[in-house]
Amino acid sequence: MAATVRAVSAAVLLVLGAGLALLGVLVHYGFMSVYGDVSGTAWGGLLWGLTAGPSRLALLLVMVFAVSGFMLSTRRGMRLTAAATPALMLIGMFALTPLALEQRLEKQYVSSPQCLTEGTGPTAAADREAQQVFDSISHIGQFNGGGTSGVAGCTRWFKLLGDIDVLQHYRATLPTAGWEVVEDDGHHLRAHLNGKAFDVMSCPGGGVIWAGSEEDPAFGQGLPELAGTEICPHDL
Repeated sequence: MAATVRAVSAAVLLVLGAGLALLGVLVHYGFMSVYGDVSGTAWGGLLWGLTAGPSRLALLLVMVFAVSGFMLSTRRGMRLTAAATPALMLIGMFALTPLALEQRLEKQYVSSPQCLTEGTGPTAAADREAQQVFDSISHIGQFNGGGTSGVAGCTRWFKLLGDIDVLQHYRATLPTAGWEVVEDDGHHLRAHLNGKAFDVMSCPGGGVIWAGSEEDPAFGQGLPELAGTEICPHDL
């Protein structure tokens, strides 16, 4: 009788552990599809999800059920199942990570910067002019809409998918589009055309671009309302 109760208890624990493992894989997928690094690898995404996301808690719970079921089990097959459940959970997370990152890329990023504000005020007019500058240039990377905009210009950040030389791209693109490069210090590049200015700076994992008047400093530098704003944020 005791052996039967023990076997049933082990089976229940294993079933619950398997259910939690499946749920944990789905939770990991959802988390990565919203917060994952689209420029990262599947392995890096898995490690980050286990570190920063709810995946670690799910894995710990599954391991608790798996270890408990393993200790109660007397059958070889049930013990193998208990040992395999956490491993299969990790494999499932790893396999779905690229799909989650691809989904985030498709839903949250665009291949060209967007800087348009509804209305008719000075900010809206400045944004339209900045958008015209952006549209006149061929860009690289993926833009998520993050940035600042106003009468002093529009700033947009982007991520790079792969090892790409940001400044080299714009060194070739800007003169072709009629722009004159007036500054190039190896970290940032500035170009002028008909009273307008375009600036690009490389950042870890991506970069940042700015468009505005030739008389304005790039990225809002020097403006009190933007004091302390990072040009290269930690999360592009």
